[in-house]
Formats: sequence, structure tokens, C-alpha cells
Amino acid sequence: MAVLDGFADASIRACAQALAAGELVAFPTETVYGLGADASNDAAVAKIFAAKGRPSNHPLIVHVDDTRQGAEGVEHFASAVPAFAQRLMQVFWPGPLTLILPRRADAGAVAAAGQDSIGLRCPAHPVAQALLRQCRALGLAGLAAPSANQFGRISPTSAAHVQGEFGDSLLVLDGGSCAVGIESTIVDCTRGVPVVLRPGGIGAAQLQAAIGQPIWSGDEALQSLSGAAAPRASGTLEAHYAPRAKLRLMDARALQTALDLLGKVPQHSAPVIATYARVLVRSASQAVLQRRMPQDAVATAQQLFAVLREFDARGVKLIWVEMPPTTPDWDGVRDRLERAAAA
Repeated sequence: MAVLDGFADASIRACAQALAAGELVAFPTETVYGLGADASNDAAVAKIFAAKGRPSNHPLIVHVDDTRQGAEGVEHFASAVPAFAQRLMQVFWPGPLTLILPRRADAGAVAAAGQDSIGLRCPAHPVAQALLRQCRALGLAGLAAPSANQFGRISPTSAAHVQGEFGDSLLVLDGGSCAVGIESTIVDCTRGVPVVLRPGGIGAAQLQAAIGQPIWSGDEALQSLSGAAAPRASGTLEAHYAPRAKLRLMDARALQTALDLLGKVPQHSAPVIATYARVLVRSASQAVLQRRMPQDAVATAQQLFAVLREFDARGVKLIWVEMPPTTPDWDGVRDRLERAAAA
């Protein structure tokens, strides 16, 4: 069986042994499912890039276990950890937060895509923690693990999503549906101050409250700090997280107007357009498949990728999504939708 019970000790041992042998294993985290390999095994890490069709210059996040908030794994891969980064680890690890830190020259070069920095995270999912602990017992310092999907496409939040991407040839630990549903917040810790490179389940206000100093974000902030470009990081391309259908963001009024116009065209036997909106939109057309977006950001993040995958499975050609609010709690969802729409 390619899909194993992630809560069974035998499954954890089998997958840790496969990773130690240089194979790939998909496993759940609280954010999305990851496609894992021994981060210190360059040949194994190269298999991730090949399996995903991912450019080798696009770095991977390395997952470390929860021993002392991941300190042992961090010390293996990072050459320095600023005080504010240590505080973020204390408050938010295990959890959906990735820290970009200066990389030790002798560790994780392929996973970091040759950069002198590396992204590290300590996941909170119990299956991920159990797997990382078993891997550590076998001498693995951490697992490089981007999302377990083809590069640029919709991230997986269930074992079935992963199996749909890679078939039966890949070992998958099934830990149920992911609780957060979108990828981790990424904070660059290499500039002397914390800079958010990707929003996620932990917001800037939470980060700032934890460390008692401002959180920077945005290209202008990066330029004002050093004049240099930010380190490359996972999931920060302009076009990413994309369904096969063309996704368009619009406000509620424009969405209803488009549906009203669509009602005047001939009916179809199967849906060709899907809508995902917080408001109750109306359409009498059989060409439209409608799903309601939750009113709060947390619930929307939990189901976002699953909804987009459902639309793809139904074969729709267009996805019309109501633009999320511009409040900070919606930053992560809005970021994913804007990147999906740019594809």
C-alpha cells in the first residue's frame, strides 16, 4: 500500500527507514502535506526537484523535530540565530512558521538551492513530529519538504490529494486533513530585523507582539534595509498555487453582474464556471458550480486548496472568486489567491 496510517508506529518506522535509505516520503503537517527527503543527502533532495518538476534554484524548507523547539536541528543547519529568531522559535514552534537563517557552509546546500541562507521549520502535526523524531534516531538532522504536488500547482491538504498527484509509487503517511490549510508564514532573519517574505497562519501582529519590535514586509522595506534582493524562499513566485482552470478575483458586485450576464447564454450540461464567494450570489445557469466561502479567514484557509482541487476535478474552465477582505487576518488567503490568479 502506498498510503500508510500515519498514527501507526510501524508506518512511522517504515517511512523513516525509507528516508534514511534516500527515498522520498510524503507526510502531513498542520499546513499542507510535504514531500520529504533527508536534507543532508544531496541525491535524495535532488529527487524532490525531479518529482515536482521544480527548478533547482528554488529553495526548499527543512523541517526539524521538536526537541528543545527544534534547537538541535537548527544548530545543524544554521550558522547563527539572532535573538529575535530565538524568541520566535520559543513562541511559535512547533507551528506554521518558517525562519530564514544564515546557513552553515557544510549543511543543506542543495536543499537551500545554493544560497547562504536556509529556511527551517518545526511542524506541529503529531505525525510529522513522530516521523522527525524517528528520523533523528536514525541520524537524519532534518527533512527537506516542499508541498507534495507538482511545482506551481495547488498544494495538497490530504493524503488523497498527494496520491492523486504522484500515484502509488510514493509512500504517503496519512495524517488526515491539514488543520491550517495554507503554507507557513516565512520570516527572513538574515537582515538584523524580521522581514515577512510570505504571509501564512501566523500574522505580523502576532509576530510583533512576541518579540516586541516591528515586523517588516514588502519590497520597499527590503530595499530600504539593505538595497539587496530578499533571499529566495518557497512559495513566493508571482504565479503559484494555481488550479488548471483560470482563476479570476473580483468584488461581489462584479461577480454577480458576471453571473447575470452568463444567465443569458445557452445552458451547458456540465459546469464550466465555478464561484467561491462569501456573499450569496445567484445564478440560474447550469453552467455554474457554486461554493460558499466562510466568513472568517481561518476557516477559509483550511478549505481553500481542497475547494480549488474540487473545481479542477469537476472540469470547470473558469473559477470566479470574491476578493478576500484587506484586513491582516486575511493576508495568507489573499496572497495564495492572488498568486493563483497570476498563473
